[in-house]
Amino acid sequence: MDARAAAASAGDGPRSQEGPRDATALDRCDITAVHPRTVAAVQEGLIERGEARRVADVFKVLGDPSRCRLVYALLAAGEICVCDLAAALAMSESNVSHHLRVLRAHGLVRPRRQGKMVYYSPDDEHISLLLDLTREHVAHAGEHGHGLAAAAVGGRERSSSEAGP
Repeated sequence: MDARAAAASAGDGPRSQEGPRDATALDRCDITAVHPRTVAAVQEGLIERGEARRVADVFKVLGDPSRCRLVYALLAAGEICVCDLAAALAMSESNVSHHLRVLRAHGLVRPRRQGKMVYYSPDDEHISLLLDLTREHVAHAGEHGHGLAAAAVGGRERSSSEAGP
């Protein structure tokens, strides 16, 4: 066996038609070659850690399917009271209120009290843009067979019996 074949069988060489033996082989370079201009350009435009944390927090909040649906309902209604929102989503008012508190704490929704009623609306048009772009990305990724449509469990597709809540 020549050196190239030996390296390929060890997972360090060129990819075979079957794909890499080691799933992490695509996540790293086989050689280290630093390109100072590229590194400097990336560092210049890089998001600060604090801002990255805030952006990630928004995605974490929207990562809950109930909250995601709740925001979509608010976008559809424009403004809606908690009891109507609960009825529309077939959720308890206390559950809806809990999710609204989390969304409000992250600046995604705003309340308006009118007597004993509390109405909620999206905080601004950015929420609609964010969700529309994310939804478009999910649809695009699904069309191309990327992992958003079917979560992988141990290197295989997740069956409906294994699906989470």
